Amino acid sequence: MQRRSFIKMTGLSSASIAVSNSVAASVLRPSQTTIEIDPKPLFSLSSHLYMQFMEPLGTTDSSVEAAWDHAKEDWKPTIIEVTKELSPAMMRWGGNFSAYYKWREAVGPRDKRVPLLNTDWGGIETNQIGTAEFVDFCRRIGNADPLVCVNFESDGLPRYAVNGKGENRVGDSKEAAAWVDYCNNPSNKERISHGFKAPLTINYWQLGNETSYRPGKGFDNLTAAKKTVEFAKAMRAIDPNLKLIGWGDSGWSKILVEEAGQHINYIAFHHMFDPGEGIKDSPVRNNEYRKDPAATWEVLMNGYKVHEKKINKMREETAAYNIPLALTECHYSIEGRNRCEVLSSWAAGVSYGRIMNLHERNGDVLKIGTMADFCGTRWQVNAVMIPVPHGEAFMMPTAKVMHLYRHHTGKDFVGVKGMPADLDVTSSRTGNTIFLHVVNTNRTKAVDTSFHVSNMRITSGKAYEIAADPTIEIMSAANDPMKPKERNVDIDAPFSFSPASVTAVELTVA
Repeated sequence: MQRRSFIKMTGLSSASIAVSNSVAASVLRPSQTTIEIDPKPLFSLSSHLYMQFMEPLGTTDSSVEAAWDHAKEDWKPTIIEVTKELSPAMMRWGGNFSAYYKWREAVGPRDKRVPLLNTDWGGIETNQIGTAEFVDFCRRIGNADPLVCVNFESDGLPRYAVNGKGENRVGDSKEAAAWVDYCNNPSNKERISHGFKAPLTINYWQLGNETSYRPGKGFDNLTAAKKTVEFAKAMRAIDPNLKLIGWGDSGWSKILVEEAGQHINYIAFHHMFDPGEGIKDSPVRNNEYRKDPAATWEVLMNGYKVHEKKINKMREETAAYNIPLALTECHYSIEGRNRCEVLSSWAAGVSYGRIMNLHERNGDVLKIGTMADFCGTRWQVNAVMIPVPHGEAFMMPTAKVMHLYRHHTGKDFVGVKGMPADLDVTSSRTGNTIFLHVVNTNRTKAVDTSFHVSNMRITSGKAYEIAADPTIEIMSAANDPMKPKERNVDIDAPFSFSPASVTAVELTVA
């Protein structure tokens, strides 16, 4: 497909910019040459917007097993090192896997642990990585908050309730409460007998995972809401300070809140989506993206629009409840031999910058979010890849962006009153430092601009930029083409944002 015919067909252009329905929407002015910032804090940005999500994916993508050194009975140093650099503020354990996971099979002496038939993803999980190992991982990468998805009575799905071996895999509210006790009760004898005198302390728990995604086969909306109350009461009887996340996607929020609103702290939803959704012969599917980089770029630069519709829908459905949203799984999902090969390209990295900006614009209600599965050996939806055997772990483009933002983000979101047409800009602030996240959506041209902060004077600035040929793909830790480069900001001269770049700017103001 040629670029000109693609643009005509879709009506897309590289000048398109994300404008959220949230109160913090920025203004695009086609003739503007200045990024204008209003430094008044609008809302706090949650550090949990940079969450990572870990699920044992069996033979499909050996995520957890590939990160574990069975000979040394420990996490591989390379995965610890790269994740510590990524420094997510939260790690989630669960996913579909939760619906047939029995936590007691993966605690205690290693020779007593029970291998698990992985119903969804194939193969056998050794269960050498369980609750204690997961919490240890969270602590070693920088004290990330662990978030666990419980076995929510197999979400009412018979295929999860009884596996191919005829084993009962249902986990009820008593089992979930016992898990909380094992982790958080200082006097829990079972945990202490396993060698952990101090609590493992897991404060965040999700009740139900994609429960609404299989209508007519599992729990209905009302049943799931009532089960949420049952689980919440049982778990909070052990620890009343838990932060609980209820499942509210697919229009389920209203009944969830009516039945269980007082028992939950967040409403969960997921979004795995194709940025070329609705586009005939989309160039990002399979390996077509290599044939027409310009057309591929157009789709990826506008992929945020598909995601924005989902977020806006969730905002509308939950606006009356004053309960924050938790996007506990999210990533592009595109056809491909190795699942979404295009996502290893820097074009995808720039696209993820737009999605991260969208998450920040909705940070008034979105308090937990992610843009990737966490780690694995094959799928490009992962944040971190682990080449096997004996490969060194490395960050994928989505992780590159999350890493950049995580290290250069303020506590409070502030408004961007105007920006040049090809730039997508969000801003935040901590004290006298203004942070900008700037995505240059122009594939071939730099954008020169200046900075202006209302009623404040800029005294100095630094920029941390990732810029590369959009067609370049990251394949290994060696010769990384996507390393951030530090640049000085001359406050008396225009600053040039490189083509196809994602940049974090820090401005000191007085």
